[in-house]
Amino acid sequence: MTETSYRIPLEIPGHPLHVIQRGRLKAACFFGDEDCAAYLGWLAEYASGCRCSVHAYVLMSNHAHLLLTPSSADGVARLMSSLGERYARYVGAARRRDGPLWEDRVEAFPVHVGRYLLACMRYIELNPVRACVVASPGQYRWSSFHANALGRDDALLTPHAHYCALGRDAASRQSAYRALFQGPARPSRRSKPARSPAHRWP
Repeated sequence: MTETSYRIPLEIPGHPLHVIQRGRLKAACFFGDEDCAAYLGWLAEYASGCRCSVHAYVLMSNHAHLLLTPSSADGVARLMSSLGERYARYVGAARRRDGPLWEDRVEAFPVHVGRYLLACMRYIELNPVRACVVASPGQYRWSSFHANALGRDDALLTPHAHYCALGRDAASRQSAYRALFQGPARPSRRSKPARSPAHRWP
């Protein structure tokens, strides 16, 4: 199963991107816990190889949200292309599925660090709550909330400097981060993390 290579021309080293990878025609791309574990394992492998830091993530049934910072101008593009292709091969073999798994484009949004990075992390990790899958983000297994807010070890994640500035130690950072989740799960237009106009790049 061959997937389309992704290009992200506005990718800038050191600047985070909110990336959304969707199942083709909004169809499911994760079918069980083993699929989510496999995707995250390969995400860790390719993020390291492509020199991309992962700050937040959530895996839903038919899409994934990732907050990534590349160290090179094509790091995220290479990461998402390699990850998408490897995972699609796995699904084709494990689930005996034919045809493309992913949409042929990913959505990628530059995130302003000072104003919106923490809001973007919150937005990503609240996705299961907004989708009415769970009542609180801590009830959802396949997200970075457990590490960023509750201190669970997650070797996949690299804390962003703006997150680290929340406190002098891990406990104070996690407490300050949890406080961001005390508001409503559905952000208003003013509170929703602002991003540059939507880009969908092949």
